[in-house]
Amino acid sequence: MEKLKESGQYRTFVEIERLAGRFPQALHHGSQGVREVTVWCSNDHLGMGQHPDVLAAMRRTLDTSGAAAGGSRNISGTTPHHVALEREVADLHGKESGLTFITGYAANDAALYVLGKTLPDCVFFSDRLNHASMISAMRASGAERHVFDHNDPADLNRRLNEVRPGRPKVVAFESVYSMDGDVAPMAELCAVAQRHDAFVYVDEAHTVGMYGPEGAGLAAQLGVGDEVTLLMGTFAKGYGTAGGYVAGPGPVVDAIRSLAPAFIFTLSMPPAVAAGALTSVRHLRRSDIERAGLHERARLLKTLLRDARIPLVSDQSHIVPVLVGDPERCRELARTLLERHRMYAQPINFPSVPRGTERLRINPSPVHQPLEVHRFADALRRCWDELDLPRTAPARVRARSA
Repeated sequence: MEKLKESGQYRTFVEIERLAGRFPQALHHGSQGVREVTVWCSNDHLGMGQHPDVLAAMRRTLDTSGAAAGGSRNISGTTPHHVALEREVADLHGKESGLTFITGYAANDAALYVLGKTLPDCVFFSDRLNHASMISAMRASGAERHVFDHNDPADLNRRLNEVRPGRPKVVAFESVYSMDGDVAPMAELCAVAQRHDAFVYVDEAHTVGMYGPEGAGLAAQLGVGDEVTLLMGTFAKGYGTAGGYVAGPGPVVDAIRSLAPAFIFTLSMPPAVAAGALTSVRHLRRSDIERAGLHERARLLKTLLRDARIPLVSDQSHIVPVLVGDPERCRELARTLLERHRMYAQPINFPSVPRGTERLRINPSPVHQPLEVHRFADALRRCWDELDLPRTAPARVRARSA
């Protein structure tokens, strides 16, 4: 722990109290007392965590069903809310079945573990920047694993060619990568997987609700939803609540339900959370207003930061990762924004990102008004000048935003 602190990578928590109905305004409980701040790093990308219909559904279910389901899904933890939510996400993605989990991490862990453990002689092909939950599950399954270069269909094809035909193959990647904000070439990756008769597993945690028709995600937006065998999503980001899910073929989902320790041996989603998630999914299937607002605010912020010559890791999605490149200076930038400008953006460091690429991951949303976006960009520019931070990104990082 001392070495972690000396390296500047030690993580500290900022105590933030969201203000429902006024978010992104929140209360910061810190050394200067309790002060109102604006949050710029929330994963509640569409502001659905405070939507009146979502809150009303949760309150009703809390009053009728209580605070918790009372056990795992096998032991008193399956309610009509869970069943309805699973049917809804299966229908959203045009898949046969859905299965919900208490977290998105658990969804990835359960699905990939079961695939690797039960498919005979299975081999994984995993993008180099896949989420820790995906990597951990593949490793734990004991299946062979090959790592292909990030977002590189040609390298994926080379590695698939090295494995004998007929072996069960699983190609696993994300649609939008949460720390870099870059977008997978989904059509090309799916085409390569199809040529090799490989199972396609896609983590769409940062796209469901926010991309595609009815918020069905990036695969649906690009017209390759049918080429994705099993899709993972979360309710904790675009849908503003909590929990995760998978959607795919009935036998595959049933195997995960029956065999995954991460599903069998843990508490189910509280009924009120499932009811809130269901309301959010249904609302975003009908409404494009939130999605349009998200992408408009992201475009505005990226334009302002480019004009200010503030380097980004990538500019391909709604996630705006501002590159600092040093853990101590990144923390100082975040501290200055919070204490002087009352703007909260949490520094991101190793192991979430490689050393030397420390950053602020900014998440603009529809609940950030355009004037607030301008004020944030101006405050960031002034802090950048004051701290004399670099105006250009290293070449290896610049290549990702090309």
